[in-house]
Amino acid sequence: MPWNAACNPYTTPSTEILDFLLYIWTQYNIFIAAYCIMKEVQITGSIVLYRNDFAIVEAAVKSFLSTGLNVFLFLVDNSPGRELEKLASIDPSRIHYVFNNGNPGFGTAHNIALSHGSRFNAGYHLVLNPDVYFEPDTLEQLYYYMEEHRDTGQVMPRVLYPNGSLQYLCRKNPTFSNLFSRRFFPRFVRDLLAKKMGKYEYKDHDYLQPIYNVPFLSGCFMFLRTDILKEIGGFDEHFFLYMEDADLTRRMLQRSRTVYFPDVHVYHHYTKGSYTNLKLTWHHLRSAVTYFNKWGWLNSKTQHHQV
Repeated sequence: MPWNAACNPYTTPSTEILDFLLYIWTQYNIFIAAYCIMKEVQITGSIVLYRNDFAIVEAAVKSFLSTGLNVFLFLVDNSPGRELEKLASIDPSRIHYVFNNGNPGFGTAHNIALSHGSRFNAGYHLVLNPDVYFEPDTLEQLYYYMEEHRDTGQVMPRVLYPNGSLQYLCRKNPTFSNLFSRRFFPRFVRDLLAKKMGKYEYKDHDYLQPIYNVPFLSGCFMFLRTDILKEIGGFDEHFFLYMEDADLTRRMLQRSRTVYFPDVHVYHHYTKGSYTNLKLTWHHLRSAVTYFNKWGWLNSKTQHHQV
């Protein structure tokens, strides 16, 4: 076939050209599959985006990628526009950007990433907040801890404010009375209940020592064993925003250990948005109702022990 005929969009390609294109496509997919196998992705990660500050998310992305381990990151964007898509250009070979063109919720967006990441068959998955950053050897330490402790399904490091002060993010199972008092009681009443509230956040424990079988680990940094995460079905998509981490940790604890591991630390720009934003407060209350409808409105006993 003459060159001009082959390039004519109104000319039907010959069988030879179609066969050649099919061959190229097949070889490309074989190459990608072989690359993934050779690469042996060890950790996948997901960050859910919604109108975030670019520089803050950039720090989170670069933290995740700054490792000698083989990692792959999914950026799932619930924003109304694609302004954050350029984050994928930080490392296109290790980042996949997903634009939802809507906001299906925090947990649902992470489940989308888990679905995309299943092709890698990685041993671990990191659920990472866009406002968290950490040092280059952080993922290595968590990875090797999990490799040595096969009974552990979820681990959370020590979480610090950017100024270095501690965030108390180990918690017992939420109760209606605890959540209500923390959110709506005046300050002087909360001060009177400080000891009880402190136990909810494990303040009666040494945060420089590991804590085992914590029923509620913060969703800002959830390092998860992928096969157990798949067994429990990922995030419960009935939670739009808030409480999905309490629900997930509780279900992970039914199948494995959950561990607070303070030998490793990360930094978190913790703003507690639902305390100052009425819309976020509404989402928090709605998720609390969903949680207690699922797990019960009465106090429940928590599991926790040290070894």
